[in-house]
Amino acid sequence: MTRRVLPYRVPSEDVVTAEAWRLVTADGDIDLPEALPDWDYQMDLNLRRVVRVDLDRARAQAGLPTDTALVLAAVWTATGSNLSGPARHVRLTDRGARTVELEFRLPGADLGGLLMLDTALVLAERQNDVRPSSPRRAGSVLWSDRKFLRLQGDAPQFPMAVIDFALTSFPDHAAWHLQISGSLEGATMGSLLLLVNEKNTVTTTAFENAGKPRPVDRIVLSAVYADAARVMIEHALTHDDFAEDSDFPVGSLGATMQSLFDQLFPGQSITDIRLRQRQSPALFASDLQAAVKIFEVS
Repeated sequence: MTRRVLPYRVPSEDVVTAEAWRLVTADGDIDLPEALPDWDYQMDLNLRRVVRVDLDRARAQAGLPTDTALVLAAVWTATGSNLSGPARHVRLTDRGARTVELEFRLPGADLGGLLMLDTALVLAERQNDVRPSSPRRAGSVLWSDRKFLRLQGDAPQFPMAVIDFALTSFPDHAAWHLQISGSLEGATMGSLLLLVNEKNTVTTTAFENAGKPRPVDRIVLSAVYADAARVMIEHALTHDDFAEDSDFPVGSLGATMQSLFDQLFPGQSITDIRLRQRQSPALFASDLQAAVKIFEVS
């Protein structure tokens, strides 16, 4: 196991015993898998983990006073949304061994891509009267580990909202609308929003069943994905700075567009596809339809 070398004393790994993360489902708890193939942005995640900490040994081995306050914290990061935040933290001021259950819910709208779950035992407060070799700053890490969960699914992977189109400027009978705003440098999660018309029950039901779609739901989701891909690629091609040598920030709309382009048109240049789209829109539409494999059953 690779371990970071920190500029202060840390306790041995065995002062913390962390059980596996558990995914809380309607059918009971299961060990956290490597991936959730049926996940979509409407699916919140309920997670649980039991951690045991030998506080006396942790403090002694780090050269800390016996009454030093520690914190056991869980932090999440999602690459798809470029968001992160604290999930749960427990202050530890007692002595001896302590068993802590970390349990929390993560909203699906905040997630996407690769979910990283970091658990850490850290110093709660700054310590002034300790040895030079001991940790001093609040937040100094004494122990940590990281687990990964890949989130993927059949539904288009961006935030969505179900609204009544009759109350908007969109056509009353349209089933959905992909809204794109901001520059290609902006964060993907803040630039894309899929709006679904609540009056179109076929589409709303398909998204409700995205975790376990019926054949008709798969057809609807395939149509939505194909249309969303078309809108995104066409939007990207209108920007002259969307090119092969563009270097967009990780998690940005431009980087997402580049990834989608490479997936749909492998081995083809952006310049060639842009020219085809401008000179023969009908052929481009057929090319894109073939690229997304519309209505194919995976």
